[in-house]
Amino acid sequence: MKQLSKTNNPAEYEKKWAEYWLENKTFSSAPDNRKPYSIVIPPPNITGALHMGHALNNVIQDIVIRFHKINGFNTMWQPGTDHGGIATQNVVERLILEEDGRTRTQMGREKFLERMEKWKEESGGTIINQLKMLGCGCDWDRMRFTMDGQCSKAVTETFVTLFEEGLIYRGEYMINFCPRCRTALSDIELENEPRQSKLWHIKYPIAGEKDSYVTVATTRPETMLGDTAVAVNPSDKRYKNLEGKKISLPLTGRDICVIKDDFVDPAFGSGVVKVTPAHDPNDFDMGRRHSLEFVKVIDEEARMTEEAGKFSGMDRFECRKKILEELEKLELLEKTEDYTHAPGLCYRCSTLIEPLISEQWFLKMKDIASAAIKVSEEKKVKFIPSIWEKPYLNWLENIHDWCISRQIWWGHRIPVYYCEKGCGPFALRAKPDSCPDCGRTVRQDEDVLDTWFSSALWPFSTLGWPEETEDLKYYYPTKVLVTGHEILYLWVARMIMMGLKLRGDIPFAKVNIHGMIRDEKGEKMSKSKGNVIDPMDIVKEYGTDALRFSLAKSAVPGRDLQLSDDDFIAARNFMNKLHNAARLIIGEMEVKDLQLPEVADMELADKWILSELETFTDRVYSSYRKFNNASACRLIYEFVWNYFCDWYLELAKLRLYSEGQQRQTVQKVLLFVLVRILNLMHPVTPFITSQIWEYISIHAELPGKTPLDMNGKELKTPDIPESDIGAMRILMDIISSIRNIRGEVKIQPAEKLNVSVKAETNDKELIYKYEHYIKQLAGVEKITVGSEIKRKDGDAVEVVGKIAVFVEISESMRSREINRIEKRISEINSVIAGYKKKLGSRDFIEKAPEEVVRQTRERASEYQDELDRLEKNIRGIKK
Repeated sequence: MKQLSKTNNPAEYEKKWAEYWLENKTFSSAPDNRKPYSIVIPPPNITGALHMGHALNNVIQDIVIRFHKINGFNTMWQPGTDHGGIATQNVVERLILEEDGRTRTQMGREKFLERMEKWKEESGGTIINQLKMLGCGCDWDRMRFTMDGQCSKAVTETFVTLFEEGLIYRGEYMINFCPRCRTALSDIELENEPRQSKLWHIKYPIAGEKDSYVTVATTRPETMLGDTAVAVNPSDKRYKNLEGKKISLPLTGRDICVIKDDFVDPAFGSGVVKVTPAHDPNDFDMGRRHSLEFVKVIDEEARMTEEAGKFSGMDRFECRKKILEELEKLELLEKTEDYTHAPGLCYRCSTLIEPLISEQWFLKMKDIASAAIKVSEEKKVKFIPSIWEKPYLNWLENIHDWCISRQIWWGHRIPVYYCEKGCGPFALRAKPDSCPDCGRTVRQDEDVLDTWFSSALWPFSTLGWPEETEDLKYYYPTKVLVTGHEILYLWVARMIMMGLKLRGDIPFAKVNIHGMIRDEKGEKMSKSKGNVIDPMDIVKEYGTDALRFSLAKSAVPGRDLQLSDDDFIAARNFMNKLHNAARLIIGEMEVKDLQLPEVADMELADKWILSELETFTDRVYSSYRKFNNASACRLIYEFVWNYFCDWYLELAKLRLYSEGQQRQTVQKVLLFVLVRILNLMHPVTPFITSQIWEYISIHAELPGKTPLDMNGKELKTPDIPESDIGAMRILMDIISSIRNIRGEVKIQPAEKLNVSVKAETNDKELIYKYEHYIKQLAGVEKITVGSEIKRKDGDAVEVVGKIAVFVEISESMRSREINRIEKRISEINSVIAGYKKKLGSRDFIEKAPEEVVRQTRERASEYQDELDRLEKNIRGIKK
């Protein structure tokens, strides 16, 4: 008989099944008369290799697809990649500089973009190949790229449509500019990390008044060169005397005015703030309100401009140093304080951004956002967990116009054309040969669109929009979006807005937001901390199913995940447990189908396991439907490991190795339950379940080649009387009681026990009838049952409901356990004495790091807890 390998070796079969699904186009989809269940992949950047966040996100999506495919839906998972804008351009720019010693400007736009395309073709598919090996059930024939012909057509159509409606405009505004990437960034593309800095308090002399000054506080002294006012709060009576006066701006020879504005916080610093309209978003607004001059002293390279006078050409931080030195000499630096703040950093290169006034393209957002707010309030789009709805709505309610232009080359070039004569500008769906108005030469706008502009169209651009395709009619809107919370505003909100604006419908009905992966200490994973776990290393060491199961089991809705090797080892052990159980069952299998025996032919354990199977199946299915994969995995683990393997399989072994009707009955039940387990587990662990299924199908007729081909709930179990389930639970309680006593007294498994059970008449008959269950699973030699049984001296006792269980403890057992515990107590007392000495030392408490002291106290407490438990145990044994 062809048999599973002796040990579970995922490397032997995982590649085979990954290739099987691809070659057989298992997940290919086309519109038909079934119910569609469509989802779109959050497209990974082409620069990417699989990290744990990708693995988690795509495992969750694959579970969704496989579960719904099993349940008869026409599933379609749309795959694709994102061009990645700044991130991809940075990678290739560095590569060209290393290999050719040239910058992109030296190459020129056309040659540089050719090199980008070549790099994409050679290196951009890494993550997609990794997702295929992870078992992701995408329809890979539908592969899309945000800059392919179809998606680019959708981007152009969107831009031109919104431009024609007056929603896209070009204007000067304060934007975030990255000097490293040389491009504008939106507010939500910034990372704000707390940093230790300084707050400098600078004296600004009052013009014409000797020894009179106001003090302003700033974290950016270099921007003072662009100050055009100081501001106070209108209600701040301390500065009534400043009305109508001028302030001499140090180091510039300029006088600036004093303005009153409600934005100023009287409690910050002295209550007087410097106003730099060209280099701070709040000051920009004040500058507009008070018609101030806008003086640009820092340029796009983060160098000081000619307006900075003698500091012109300096790097901004070099300028800061020089300014502070000069202020010190002039005795205008009043004081310096330590200060913690969170400045904006570029999300791609972590460079400190520079707020600059720049002419950019913007999309008006208020009206578009109001539609997105409405569908959320009407529950047409539901967030899972619901805690994410409030921040989503808050962001939309306070939304600003979206700066959609970027000063890079890799991306969708803005389809706006300028005539050399001055006609236009024109937003056009196709590049013109000449000016539509006068026939003169035209040039295209140099900027490209924000990466997230094309990503916002992803749910419908991938289905053929702006054409009204059959795919679009059938698969849109999609059912659920699975994503992390970090792109809730960057992507999720924008997809909802664009779907409603351009399609008149939501892009998805549900948003399933998962947590962030952290290490076992709860720390965010980062290369700098050295705590990053590479999913491909986990696959190599423990297997893909172990990776998938540990991720799904840890992904409790609404919480971040904490992962360590222990999680992967536990998942690997679970896969091995399933493999070993399946190998045992298949090795003894003679039945050829999934037909269950008659209930009258079943033993109590058979009926119990079938009843529990039905209960667990309902609960697992409910968890899958609620996108609670953590719950589904915990239920599966509990049923397979505890109920099936540790209880039923152990009880089944006697009959499995016997002859006749009993052997056939237990084989049928074992096979039926195993097949249902494979079906339940398949969405999470598709490789091992498909492998076991294949071996079963060699010997028995199964409904399909893999667990995907069968809805396990269609394999009906018979109705089992509740009294039988209750009877089995009584026996299990008795067995567990004996096992508990065996564990507490440290009785070796090979030592057989004598047990007495005090029970009433009905329970007495049950126990005698199934005493072989107790003997087999609890290691019992002799069992006595009666209603008048009393505890003998030396017996250990456990009470379960109305039943008392007495286990005879021999003198040798008692003596051996007392010796073991006393030895351990002696060891622990020595350890505790050492900790007490250390914690009683003032030197240790005062000089040791706080974390070390805390850990020492915790360990001392843990040893004390163990000592208390052991002393309690030994008192019980001696009694």
